[in-house]
Amino acid sequence: MATMNDVKDNSADLELGAAFLAQSREFLAQEYLPKIQKCLESLSDRDLWWRPNEESNSIGNLLLHLSGNARQWIVSGLGGSIDRRERQTEFDQRAPVSREDLLSRLRETLHEVDAVLAEFNSSRLLDHYRIQECDVTALAAIYHVVEHFSMHTGQIILLTKLLANKDLGFYDFSTGSPAYTWNEPE
Repeated sequence: MATMNDVKDNSADLELGAAFLAQSREFLAQEYLPKIQKCLESLSDRDLWWRPNEESNSIGNLLLHLSGNARQWIVSGLGGSIDRRERQTEFDQRAPVSREDLLSRLRETLHEVDAVLAEFNSSRLLDHYRIQECDVTALAAIYHVVEHFSMHTGQIILLTKLLANKDLGFYDFSTGSPAYTWNEPE
């Protein structure tokens, strides 16, 4: 028989899981995507496909890769959609794809990711899934996508600063405290 402490513990676990899902959705849609969009505003289509050497990826390749990864791990892995990803093609792409098309793909992917996470039951975060030949919990899959997105967003920011030769102005320090500017309406 469940005790009152068991009910409290379960309630706290569900609340923590819901907070994890909400924060993950916020990072993807309200932090990483707007920063990437702001980077793309400073670059030409040609810049998106520049690479310092053959061992490095272009911003275009990174955008294709982010879409493929998030779709595979969340939309297919947790959401149950068919996984049609061909990972290596994300890196092999050399023919330029326009900024508008890349951004549209990324937005569509993140919209689908958000829909899966919005409906995901936080009580299932420790359920196991087979994704990319790995046995992972839902929590690990979500954490992987958020971390992966963060890492590649940082690379896109660095490449943008190198190519555009400017500060991207993600923060306003005019009041003495940093204010976020990457998701303000223009």
